[in-house]
Amino acid sequence: MDERVTIALEDGVADVRLARADKMNALDPAMFAALAAAIERLAGEPRLRAVVLSGEGRGFCAGLDMAAMAAGGSGLALGERTRGASNDVQYVCTGWRALPVPVIAAAHGVAFGGGCQLLAGADVRVAHPDTRLAIREVHWGLVPDMGGYALWRGSVREDVLRELVYTARELDAAEAQACGLVTYLDPEPRERALAIARAIAARSPDAVRAAKRLFALAADADAPAILAAESAAQLALLRSPNQAEAVRANLEKRAPRFSDEVGGGPRPSPQSSS
Repeated sequence: MDERVTIALEDGVADVRLARADKMNALDPAMFAALAAAIERLAGEPRLRAVVLSGEGRGFCAGLDMAAMAAGGSGLALGERTRGASNDVQYVCTGWRALPVPVIAAAHGVAFGGGCQLLAGADVRVAHPDTRLAIREVHWGLVPDMGGYALWRGSVREDVLRELVYTARELDAAEAQACGLVTYLDPEPRERALAIARAIAARSPDAVRAAKRLFALAADADAPAILAAESAAQLALLRSPNQAEAVRANLEKRAPRFSDEVGGGPRPSPQSSS
């Protein structure tokens, strides 16, 4: 991944870090490629239960590295649908939503432009109270084009979002939380994100993955399709090995031992407090 992105996997939680600290994790062609590679690697990880996405150094992500893009061209396909419904640029944000497990992002410093859209790809977003955010593209005579419009839908108040896009102004973390760009504020955002990920990892991986599939469907489907999908997911889970283990563990007041593979043997889960 050209050292742009690092991944550490422990107890089912992938700790993914943008590692271009000297440029505040700005997005250049190598960073786009590294993020896409990280998503693809995680998509094929059978023991994955949750992901934490954060940035090293002084900020989460400062957005596009305009100098790098101008110097050599991005080499990225904008018009082509290279990643299903997404192009190369959109995939580094939409790909996190497509992963079968929850993704928790931890922001600090800045999340500007593409960095703000990258944040939007997570299921849950934790920010340091001093984080500054901006949907910056109109400042450069452009529009948000990394999946933001699709990812913000349903979570960010639309009239506020329109004003933020049109003006390209900065906002603080408290305002970002109020309008839906951010879920939680915490002075230790990465630690909070890791705690959420570990709590998720302690639950049945089958149930969590099914829940994320239902959230993906609910974004576009009509009510009858959602209701049918809920029933189908529940029928598949009822009396399955991991569902039975969840019941036994709760009744016996112990940590569950879930299997990450269909038909596989039990594997000790991270300790759960409930």
